[in-house]
Amino acid sequence: MSVTYSYISVKKRPGHASQGLLTAGGRTHVCALGKGGIKALKREGDGATPLGRMRLVGGWFRPDHVSLRSAPLGLMRITAASGWCDAPDDRNYNQPVSVPYPASHETMKRADGLYDLVIVLDFNLTPRKRGGGSAIFMHIARPGLSPTEGCVALPAKVLIRLLKKLSRKTVLAVGF
Repeated sequence: MSVTYSYISVKKRPGHASQGLLTAGGRTHVCALGKGGIKALKREGDGATPLGRMRLVGGWFRPDHVSLRSAPLGLMRITAASGWCDAPDDRNYNQPVSVPYPASHETMKRADGLYDLVIVLDFNLTPRKRGGGSAIFMHIARPGLSPTEGCVALPAKVLIRLLKKLSRKTVLAVGF
């Protein structure tokens, strides 16, 4: 029987405002956080990782870069048309969109590999507050765990290993 994590905690790494310590199943990993650290009052473009408890609601993967035997959490394949709207005044703010898209958006199929595996966190999804922050994901970290724009990022091997134990019932608690 496979173990599924119901709770994952992320706390600030002492001495490193843009890094955290992610603990799941008794194991702790260093992760990248937003360049603005952890903030209770998240705003679009502030570079902060939001303080709070967030469910894992799904996500994407690039089958040409990440090999998954199954797609837990209902992960979808990233295509050239996969995008995420980050324009606060757009009706599709903080939702997936097809690219090209006329308003500001993230392109999920990236050359840098950061979004080869992406888990969407339920921050500012329902209800959506315009300007309250968008595209808050758990994704692959840059080398050296350099800061994100507000996401939680892990080395690829750690995220892939962790993925096997995640479900839509898993809660990611940042700052608790």
